[in-house]
Amino acid sequence: MSRFMNSKYRGMEAYTPGEQPTDMKYIKLNTNESPYPPSPKVLEAVNCTEVSRLNLYPDPTCKGLKESLANLFGVKRENIFVSNGSDDILNFSFMAFCEGSKRKVRFPEISYGFYSVYAELHGVDYTAFPLMEDFSINISDYMKNDATVVIANPNAPTGLALSLEQIEDIVKANPDYIVLIDEAYVDFGAESAVELTKKYDNLLVVGTFSKSRSMAGARLGYAVGSSELIADLEKIKYSTNPYNINRLTLLAGEAALAENSYYMDNCKKIIESREYTQTELKNLGFDMTDSKANFIFAKSDSISGKELYERLKARGILVRHFDKEKIKEYNRITVGTKEQMKALVEAISDILEERKNEKK
Repeated sequence: MSRFMNSKYRGMEAYTPGEQPTDMKYIKLNTNESPYPPSPKVLEAVNCTEVSRLNLYPDPTCKGLKESLANLFGVKRENIFVSNGSDDILNFSFMAFCEGSKRKVRFPEISYGFYSVYAELHGVDYTAFPLMEDFSINISDYMKNDATVVIANPNAPTGLALSLEQIEDIVKANPDYIVLIDEAYVDFGAESAVELTKKYDNLLVVGTFSKSRSMAGARLGYAVGSSELIADLEKIKYSTNPYNINRLTLLAGEAALAENSYYMDNCKKIIESREYTQTELKNLGFDMTDSKANFIFAKSDSISGKELYERLKARGILVRHFDKEKIKEYNRITVGTKEQMKALVEAISDILEERKNEKK
């Protein structure tokens, strides 16, 4: 760290992304990417003709993409905001709706790590509420109408989801504050709260093309909310970087939405692979949450979470391990193709057998 670093950022703990090693070829089950490629129209859209136009700025209004998203969700274009990944939107939301220490924010203690990072970055007073014993969210913690509320649904890394009724209860209980529902994983088995944005002006629903739409490398996120909330986000965008989505990503996003059924079919395949893997892991003695995301959150009494992570990595399979005390015995396992999950189950079975023999 240089001596020029702003003092208020020096002690900040930055977000740690999932590792991306290049020392060998891995089965990557650690960053919740889709195992399936983008749809044919996306590949067609990002063609040489468009590449030749990279000397020109992209459309800062993102008109075509917004219209496609508005049609998908049954809202108006002014109810849609798009940006360079959903992380960008989360950052803008903390800037727009949280006034430093004067305005508080609440979110779960075990959840997406960027929530606390953004709170610290913008000097926002935050409370991170512990999860229940079963890792579920206690909605009564978010019913106090005294702070902005940020909840990932399904939550990460647990995969547990709130019902639409529970979300509506939280929104109704906080009429004077924004409730932000982060729906990065909603397409894998949870119910979207987008319809509620037509009813409540304090609800902002944030989504991403990174997970269910196979575009993690394109960096594209969206938000749905009242026209007033969207205008607030637009003001932040135009005050920082109005051209924050490049030409190729804009076209890829529109093309992906034109083939939405392709992605929803892939979600069904991932759900089937998730259920297969959960069954196999249970047969091996694992405990896990009832995940509604494209990952499994699992532990075994036969091996520590860290040791399992390390032994899998040595075999060329990456999963995500967290050092937080409450979840250190668990690993978050991205759901890949059926073949990848079979390889995972076989590797875990071998590791458990090896460990048993080592103890003899």
